[in-house]
Formats: sequence, structure tokens, C-alpha cells
Amino acid sequence: MTQTLRKLVTFDEFITWYPENSQRRYELHDGVIVEMAPPTGEHEQIVGFLVGEIVTEYKRLKLPYFIPKTAFIKPTQSEAAYSPDVLLLNNSNLVNEPLWKKESTVSQAASIPLVIEVVSTNWRDDYFTKAGKYEEVGIPEYWIVDYLGLGSRRFIGNPKQPTISIYQLIEGEYQVRQFRGSDRIQSLAFPELNLTAEQIFQAGEVA
Repeated sequence: MTQTLRKLVTFDEFITWYPENSQRRYELHDGVIVEMAPPTGEHEQIVGFLVGEIVTEYKRLKLPYFIPKTAFIKPTQSEAAYSPDVLLLNNSNLVNEPLWKKESTVSQAASIPLVIEVVSTNWRDDYFTKAGKYEEVGIPEYWIVDYLGLGSRRFIGNPKQPTISIYQLIEGEYQVRQFRGSDRIQSLAFPELNLTAEQIFQAGEVA
């Protein structure tokens, strides 16, 4: 039996390789280039809704935040680069990010108040890989919006149902709280955010 070895690439090689103006999205997972599945319409509706709600809230609070169209999170201890569905950045700390100006990449927790992943068929990446890597970076808050209930029962319970899992960094480790139906989202980044799980899920429905 023969086994084909995949050539591992560094972060620098990945950035150099990344095709300009591509309609496809790629991430680097521990040295392996991964093509991201094209998003569904429901997925994009939910992402757009969340961006609108978060932008409204940080503008109301006059916080120095913004959401880039495309940017990477690079954990400092691994050859990886993740491009979340929603990446909230703190403009005040970008001066301290050596990869920001040329490569649109951040590595410091102080730059990243919040990350959101809206679950697609690659749910294992969101629950297994990214939760661990975002914890490693020290990102204080990470949402997994599983609007179809795709994650395994160990993550979203039995019976499986649409669930929002919010991981919050407490003493260097993620603690998770889950929200369903009429549950009001509890966010450390935006404590006054008036939003329920069901409102987020309904954003993916066609009127």
C-alpha cells in the first residue's frame, strides 16, 4: 500500500500563492491549503445580518472597530491562516500587527474582540480546529452559528437542533454557553446586544 504525502507549505508560501481576485476562498490548516466550500444563500444571509447588527452596535458605542472584507488570523505557533465569516478588528491595535499592512493578517488577541463562524458542511473545522486555534491566539469571544444543527451531538446535544455556541475566554481557556430559540445572546464584546438565537436563524429564511 502506498501513501501520497501532501506537500506542506508555510504561511509565507501560502500568501505568495494565494490567487488575486479569486472567486474561491482558501485557508491554510497546519501547512495544508484548504479550499472552502462555496457558501449557500442562507449562509450569506445570516452572515450579512450579523454584520449589520454588530456594525450598528459598535457604531452606537463609538468603538474603534471595523469588519474587513477579507483578512486572515494567523496563530503564531503554527503554519495556519483562517478567514472567518465575521472578523471584528480593533483598529487601535493594528499598528502592533507586523503582517497587517502588507498581508491583511492579524495574530494578536488585542486586535480581535470577536470572531464568528457560520457552520457549513465543514463543521468539524469550526468546532474542533478553529476553537482550539482561536483559544491559542487568546481571542476573547468566538461564536459558532450552527443554523442547520449540523454539528455532532457531543457539541450541540441530542436531539440535534439549530444552536449558537459562544466560547468566551476565561482564565486562558474557552468556556461555552449555548443559545437556542428565544434565548437572548449573551456577549462579552457587546453586553447590551438585544438579539435572540431565533432572530439570527430567521435571517436565513426567504421572505
